[in-house]
Amino acid sequence: MPALHAPIRAGVARPGPKSPRVTKAADPAVEGFLALAAARLAPRTVEAYRRDLADLTEWLGRSPAEASQDDLAGYVAQLRADGLAPTTIARRLAAVRSFFRHQVLLGARTDNPAANVELPKRRRTLPRTLSPAEVERLLDAAAGTKPLDLRNRALGELLYGAGLRVSEAVALDRQSVDLENRLVRAFGKGSKERVVPIGREATESLRRYLAHGRPFLERQHRQELFLNANGGPLTRAGVFLVLRKLAAKAGLEPERIHPHLLRHSFATHLLEGGADLRAVQEMLGHADLATTELYTHVSDRRRRELYFQAHPHARRLKHAPRARK
Repeated sequence: MPALHAPIRAGVARPGPKSPRVTKAADPAVEGFLALAAARLAPRTVEAYRRDLADLTEWLGRSPAEASQDDLAGYVAQLRADGLAPTTIARRLAAVRSFFRHQVLLGARTDNPAANVELPKRRRTLPRTLSPAEVERLLDAAAGTKPLDLRNRALGELLYGAGLRVSEAVALDRQSVDLENRLVRAFGKGSKERVVPIGREATESLRRYLAHGRPFLERQHRQELFLNANGGPLTRAGVFLVLRKLAAKAGLEPERIHPHLLRHSFATHLLEGGADLRAVQEMLGHADLATTELYTHVSDRRRRELYFQAHPHARRLKHAPRARK
């Protein structure tokens, strides 16, 4: 009786004993570009470039070095038809543009066919913010007299009170804050310096931290303003963790809370309070006023919501009025 064949499990291929493993030959133009990129870019960026160029190669069916502008326009159209997000398409085209810039520098091409390929417009989503009451709950969760409590309160007050980016906050040193004049000196993107005023709450919280909190944390004679429990500099990851712990304690959703949320709230609450748009732009360190204007839409939306909730003639009826007989 012939032996029965063992059942083949779904999704598991069983190659024959002599079937060779087929691999696509690496494209010399792409590999040369990636080798040069590896000398100046992070490994994860190089790997992302590799994946993006491999995807284009598969779609073209030939080397990307031979692609025309029409080819690339068709590729982008296909990505849009596949439902990819505009940000993902932009990232892929950025890799392709970089590849062709490399080809032009080598003299392999005289043009960059990706330079004029149009990208789908990105939808600008409105930033989420906390309400003033939620901010108070978050900051009040850091109440206490222990060194870490004093640090956490000062950190939260400064992120919200000055609208700092998390990278700016962890880079501050002790000389960055002028408590007498209630100012903080921060270095933003491109190492651009800006001076931002801070309120009384942030000033007093920093004063308490510097007098009764930081001296008990400092063990390594560090210059950074915010220190961790071991006396080293507080990191970006450490700030995220601090805020999420405070959020849980305050009864807020920890996964929703992050440092940039306080920056968004800072800008929105200033504009709702009547602050000048240009002044807010300078305090945030935005190079483009259009970026700051996004917060005016958040402010307008909140005002509309409050109007419909509060005005007697604006409240939406729960039930349609009965027709008169």
